[in-house]
Amino acid sequence: MRDVSSREPGEVFGPRTTLFADVLSIGLATALVSLPLVTIPAALSTACAVLRGAGEGQPATAGRYFVLLRGRLRAGDLAAGVAALAGAVLFAADLALARAGLPGAPLFAAVAAGIGTAALVVGLRACARPEALSDWTAALREATRDAVRDVGGSALVLLAAATAALCGWMLVPLAFLAPGPLALALTAVHLRRAAISQN
Repeated sequence: MRDVSSREPGEVFGPRTTLFADVLSIGLATALVSLPLVTIPAALSTACAVLRGAGEGQPATAGRYFVLLRGRLRAGDLAAGVAALAGAVLFAADLALARAGLPGAPLFAAVAAGIGTAALVVGLRACARPEALSDWTAALREATRDAVRDVGGSALVLLAAATAALCGWMLVPLAFLAPGPLALALTAVHLRRAAISQN
């Protein structure tokens, strides 16, 4: 194992900041691929796959991200994106109706917020699962189990999503880098769950 303060020839960043720089470049690539909106699940799950591969000695670079992405964006990935987008629009419409002052609006808003939060957690956890690369149904099924069995991990996923949203809201240019740290957090939660399951 080489000294952590040394640099390989041609290495721009020191070893301690290489992963950080790679995460930011993957975040930027993910943000660009996500611009059509229906590509968000495929873009985020590809970012998680690249970062998961970093733990296995594979490069975590934007170049590898686009290589993996080339095999994606098939009908299943786009269908997942359409379903996610439709769910987000329905959730926003439900909350708008609740704000309109209809009878029972506070209870309705609380139920809608609970359902929306659960759907967000399951969707994000599905993006971190390896099954998302080939089978979204299996990824969602396993992510639902993970969300129920690993409440602490689900709380971490919510915290990561809230942090990413807050960074994008506070400083708009950060919104283009936030998907990288979000993907890193989702991958870490998934690997944590996998390690717990093996013990």
